[in-house]
Amino acid sequence: MNVCFDISHSHFQIDAVTIASHVLLFALLALSFSYSLAKYPSPLQDFCVADLNSNVFVIGFVCKNPKHAAPDDFIAHGLDKPGNTSNPQGFAVTPVFVEQLVGLNTLGVSLARLDCIPYGLIVNHYHPCVTEIMTVLEGKLYIGFVTSTPDFKLFAKIVKKGDMCLSSPKGLVHFQFNYGAKKAVAISGLGSQDPGVVLVPNANFSSNPPINDGILAKAFQLDKKIIDYLQSKF
Repeated sequence: MNVCFDISHSHFQIDAVTIASHVLLFALLALSFSYSLAKYPSPLQDFCVADLNSNVFVIGFVCKNPKHAAPDDFIAHGLDKPGNTSNPQGFAVTPVFVEQLVGLNTLGVSLARLDCIPYGLIVNHYHPCVTEIMTVLEGKLYIGFVTSTPDFKLFAKIVKKGDMCLSSPKGLVHFQFNYGAKKAVAISGLGSQDPGVVLVPNANFSSNPPINDGILAKAFQLDKKIIDYLQSKF
């Protein structure tokens, strides 16, 4: 049997284009796969009630046997009660995360009640992987977030009772301040069962062990004595 190979220039061009298209397709598939891994995995069952006593550590909590699930796994109590605002900033956060509502496990959602005394401040902070929305139930709050480099643009507005706002796109520094002479209460919705929070002042001035004061002095363009004073306040 005779086998002929056509290696003409035109066929070589077609093969090169075909190979290039396959490489591009593979790259797009790899990109979409890596993007999907960067998000919370979709649940494979109706629910996955968290087993908070398990010693197995995964993204989220291990599911307890669904046959042992009960109505109490899907309810949390206490949001009708104000939090303890006896702190220098005058605010309290009452979370309803997976630890408080085990039925949230793997579902990628949670909320929290925020209480803020007059002129109280929920200090500059961010949630590393979470978008946050907020609705004000009582009083009013000055709510703002700052965009990332290079602009660092501030978007802020006074949000009143009955209003809802996007208090922070994912991972951006934001704050809430009670401008009014009365207490403010809000409900925050977060796109994670356990959103986590980084308080910017605490991360800089009360880390364990402390960040070298020379590094902080250079970062904030301040004298070391001022940095030492700030660290002593936390």
